[in-house]
Amino acid sequence: MSEARTDCKPEAGVFAPVIDRNRCEGKAECERICPYSVFTIGTLSRDERRGLSFLGKLKGFGHGFKQAFATSADACHACARCVAACPERAITLVRVSPREGTSR
Repeated sequence: MSEARTDCKPEAGVFAPVIDRNRCEGKAECERICPYSVFTIGTLSRDERRGLSFLGKLKGFGHGFKQAFATSADACHACARCVAACPERAITLVRVSPREGTSR
């Protein structure tokens, strides 16, 4: 894990990473580069595999269906290091809707 960066502009929880399941090959560059430990590498369940495109299923089979998961997405500070590091360009950052009862 990289050390936390203080130059990331947004506070945690304003943006969250979204992973394109048809592109991700679980190479773990996002997990290695993220200074906030947002990602873990795991295996897609059978139910999750059903949602893949034909090409996504072929790629998944070739990589043992290992993929990145944003298990701590609420810790994301939108530094975009994961976006730049992903060799498959499978990660995008999206603005998260404010939760009820919070002011953001």
